[in-house]
Amino acid sequence: MTTNEKIAALRDLMKERGIDMYLIPTDDFHSSEYVGEHFKARSFMTGFTGSAGTAVITLKEAHLWADGRYFVQAAKQIADSEVILERIGEPGVPEVDEFIEQNFVDGGCLGFDGRCVSAKNAAKYFDIATKKGGELATTEDLVDLIWTDRPVLPKATTWLLEDQFSGETMDSKIARIREEMKKKGADAHLLTALYDIAYTLNIRGNDIANVPVFLSFLIITDESVILFTDTTNWPAEVMGYLNDKGVKLYPYDMIYHYLQSADMADRRVLLDQSIVNYNMLKALEGSAKIIDGKNPSELMRAIKNETEIKNTKWAHVKDGVACTKAIKWIKENVGKVPMTEITASDYYEARRKEQENFVDLSFGTISAYGPNAAMMHYSAKAGSEATLKPEGFLLVDSGAHFLEGTTDITRTIALGELTQQMKEYYTVVLRCHLRLLAANFPKGVTGANLDILSRGPVWDMGLDYRCGTGHGVGHILNVHEGPNRFHWRVLQGQNSAEIQPGMITTDEPGLYIEDGFGIRIENELLCVAGETTEYGDFRHFEAITYCPIDLDPVIPEMMTEAEKKTLNEYHAMVRETLKPYLSVEEYAWLEKETREI
Repeated sequence: MTTNEKIAALRDLMKERGIDMYLIPTDDFHSSEYVGEHFKARSFMTGFTGSAGTAVITLKEAHLWADGRYFVQAAKQIADSEVILERIGEPGVPEVDEFIEQNFVDGGCLGFDGRCVSAKNAAKYFDIATKKGGELATTEDLVDLIWTDRPVLPKATTWLLEDQFSGETMDSKIARIREEMKKKGADAHLLTALYDIAYTLNIRGNDIANVPVFLSFLIITDESVILFTDTTNWPAEVMGYLNDKGVKLYPYDMIYHYLQSADMADRRVLLDQSIVNYNMLKALEGSAKIIDGKNPSELMRAIKNETEIKNTKWAHVKDGVACTKAIKWIKENVGKVPMTEITASDYYEARRKEQENFVDLSFGTISAYGPNAAMMHYSAKAGSEATLKPEGFLLVDSGAHFLEGTTDITRTIALGELTQQMKEYYTVVLRCHLRLLAANFPKGVTGANLDILSRGPVWDMGLDYRCGTGHGVGHILNVHEGPNRFHWRVLQGQNSAEIQPGMITTDEPGLYIEDGFGIRIENELLCVAGETTEYGDFRHFEAITYCPIDLDPVIPEMMTEAEKKTLNEYHAMVRETLKPYLSVEEYAWLEKETREI
């Protein structure tokens, strides 16, 4: 079926059920950022394969919302269909809920799978429907009736993250969560975020590509820990561990029945309505008191403990060795041996797999040459990948999970001759990166505050990049985690999180010129405590990514002396850190690549 044929089939189902609009988010039952193949309904319906986006199908039109990372990609992928691209953040483009309100007919009906929409978002749609004298239809997944060859729910295996890697036992984490529950007056806590569940239990899985989690729900009460999941392929070691910890096990799909059971009646349940899905909230309503609040484990996992920090640094040493070898090979061999975007990506992966305790890539490698790099989340496909030439830029955004921690790094590599504009834009992106790395700031400063500091050089040129400057990084979990992030744009009803010691956040400004080139430079930054003055406790960053930043495109005259000093100090640290793990030839190359400017 073509995209238009799928939309037509969906409209037939909508008409049969009296539905005027149908919402298709990019989501699973857990509000995950990346979802498994079973949950890629929006991609199936529209043809747009990006990791984020929302479709709304009316009886006459089809609309797709995508953010700035995906403007170019989305436009190309929906070009042959009736789907209309709504570029989030652009002038005149309504938010999804605004569009729904503007197009909700009196007495009409909005449909969506209530398991794939958060309770918070559904509440907005309920208010819109109520004002219009209409209703919601949330109990049926209409896309499932069209998607005849839909992948089944995964049933992958799991493994234990031992204490030497986690730095804190499950019992300790549960005790801390119960303390927070007590402060909020809750005697039960419903956890549906897969990252929080995996973190709390010290178990990792393989149900989502590159995200080591397992499909599950967790209920923590004053007296019990109850896990809903499919343990069909779980090893005896994990099952024994859960048994020893007294964790009660129920089938994955029994959660809705349990929420309506006597065991949850009259409970005071702490849950995050921005994560818990709408159908779960409906199952609890009427019998339990809802306490809406952040999952305590979110901040717990964002502030890394001493073991996690030590281990993550070692993971970055191994990753730095792999990436340094890959960059050296690419720069020395481009134009001499056949090389494509996929060749480069595969070489990176091979060097990572050589490292001890490698688990998986932390996301699909973005290896983008020339104009392809203007698509922030470009993915090279066999048969259509670009051939690398000894000219222009290759952007490689990549990362890995090791038992010690998770990495995320981007380097823009000069393959040969560059235009003056390329050099100028590269240098200004580097300046943005260095400004954030060198930041010194008092307690209470948020990611929104620091994002502005980073963007100064590109804003001075009347330029910008349509994404955040950085995101939190999970510990062998999702490579993107909150609440810490660098982004000046704070959506209504949100708060920008304070950047606290122990948080690891990426520093990745960039510039993306459609049909031209893309530039991004990314390190991970660890927030550490600094000096205390009469103005309070100060904090700063330590770069924990150990890999050279390409100096060939840099125009030193565009940089301040402070920026040069920061760069030179960073490169000296990279040399010292990697020297013991490189051959004589590799280190000689690294010395040249990290020369002082």
